[in-house]
Amino acid sequence: MPSDALAVPPDPAAPPEAQAQVPDSAGQAEIDRAEDNAGPRAVAVVDLNTASVADLNRLRGGGAIGRAIVAKRPYTSVDQLLSKRVLSRSVYERIRDQVTVR
Repeated sequence: MPSDALAVPPDPAAPPEAQAQVPDSAGQAEIDRAEDNAGPRAVAVVDLNTASVADLNRLRGGGAIGRAIVAKRPYTSVDQLLSKRVLSRSVYERIRDQVTVR
């Protein structure tokens, strides 16, 4: 008896692989929420005095903060983001582990 006879046929109700790999808009929103709520990522720490506006805007949880940070340079400590009134405390709390001053 050939071994092919024992194989289980694929489930016709199962979605095709191509559809399973491309998330719909609801699926993408779920992925985005999971990324936002995920623990710390292995990201490079960005220097406030040398990073580009684009690099600063990519900080997780920061939003479009790059121009404001660049406008108040130079910094001697990360805490100056608060003392110079560059960021709100809530945004500062979300990004402070991602930035440094060298």
